[in-house]
Amino acid sequence: MQRNLAGRRVNPIGLGCMSLSWAYGVPPAEDYALALLNRAIDLGYDHLDTANIYGLGHNETLLGKALKGRRDEFFLATKMGIVADGPKRGIDCSPEAIRRNIDGSLQRLQTDRVDLYYMHRFDPKVPIAEMMGAMADLVRAGKVRSLGLSEVSATTLRKAHAVHPIAAVQTEYSLWTRNPEIAVLQACRELGVTFVAFSPVARGFLCGPLDIANFDAKDIRRTMPRFAPDHYAANLKLLPAYNALAQEAGCSPSQLALAWLLHKGDDIIPIPGTTSVDHLLDDLGAVDVQLDAGLMSRLEA
Repeated sequence: MQRNLAGRRVNPIGLGCMSLSWAYGVPPAEDYALALLNRAIDLGYDHLDTANIYGLGHNETLLGKALKGRRDEFFLATKMGIVADGPKRGIDCSPEAIRRNIDGSLQRLQTDRVDLYYMHRFDPKVPIAEMMGAMADLVRAGKVRSLGLSEVSATTLRKAHAVHPIAAVQTEYSLWTRNPEIAVLQACRELGVTFVAFSPVARGFLCGPLDIANFDAKDIRRTMPRFAPDHYAANLKLLPAYNALAQEAGCSPSQLALAWLLHKGDDIIPIPGTTSVDHLLDDLGAVDVQLDAGLMSRLEA
């Protein structure tokens, strides 16, 4: 039942922690977030994913505070490369930034090593050999156990992998975001790289209708065309048939979205995020959902 991630066996469903600090409106109170993270570990989540940019360091700090005494109970992934200057975002994957960022992450996470360290975005200003060489130095120093890439092309993956083995590629993948099927998934499989799928329930869309009118002013979905009123009205027309398939499969809509990903290959690990304990439980149930080829085909259509 478990899946391979950087040489370690983990639960097929991981936990994306971003929403506990940022992105989808006002994050939960710290005490609640700390309790939710511990509850996730108790339930069997053993792969937690964060990044230094989530909440400008807050998310890593939260994980460090919540799970300091439980570090050996889970696989820890974080990322570097996106930098913030006020509201502006940029990319810095220079060797100096890579060395500086890992030390900051380790301090916030209250640990001496990260199991998987991602380059969050490709930096066109820095040669791949330099970026990967600096990241490989972190492996040799014992600060990082394996390396990953996020939101990269198949070409970039191949070039990076030639410098140092890549353990995982993380990219958005769900029933309504199929881009990885163009080339990246195939490249991952040729190279033996695990694919980690973020936003696997389509940023909440495949959990059920969303009230976009009441999205918080800082909710990042406000900037996404799929949630613009006219587009969202069209997208909503797809949900009744989708929900009917979930009922046919005997599962919740979110479980169906996750089960579809799990059935796409045993080298795919979805990492849904949530601020709800009920959703933690529901998401784990996706591993028990069985989908035959006919239902898979109808879902994809």
